Amino acid sequence: MKYFWIQLLLIAGSVSMALMFIRTWGQAKNRAWKRIAFSVFVVVNVYAVLRPTDVTWVAHQLGVGRGTDLVLYVMVLAMGFLTLNTFLRFRSLEKKITDLARTVALSEGARHNDARLGQAPAAVADPKPAPAADSPADSESVKA
Repeated sequence: MKYFWIQLLLIAGSVSMALMFIRTWGQAKNRAWKRIAFSVFVVVNVYAVLRPTDVTWVAHQLGVGRGTDLVLYVMVLAMGFLTLNTFLRFRSLEKKITDLARTVALSEGARHNDARLGQAPAAVADPKPAPAADSPADSESVKA
């Protein structure tokens, strides 16, 4: 009962993280192993808050002095993973944006060049058939 309020606060934080993750589940296109890892993280976090002596026991079994040190080491590894994951995701997005910008630039350049030369754009087919050369509409537009 001595640590009730801090335990309540830590568990509420873990549950709120889990609820935010579940609420954005459809929006976040996470891979299955990331979802499983996050769920395991939340469960282990709640267990560690409720039973801190068990964390100390696990730390001793692994050769770490205290449970808080073990938690710190695990969090440093998790932070490194998250940083690397974010870096790789941003690099992938930058590549996609660069490819998209190049495609748009080439398309706009070709369209601008075709307009400058008075040609129909090669990529876009004209939906109307061209009038015959003998048609009266064509000959009047040439006279004007």
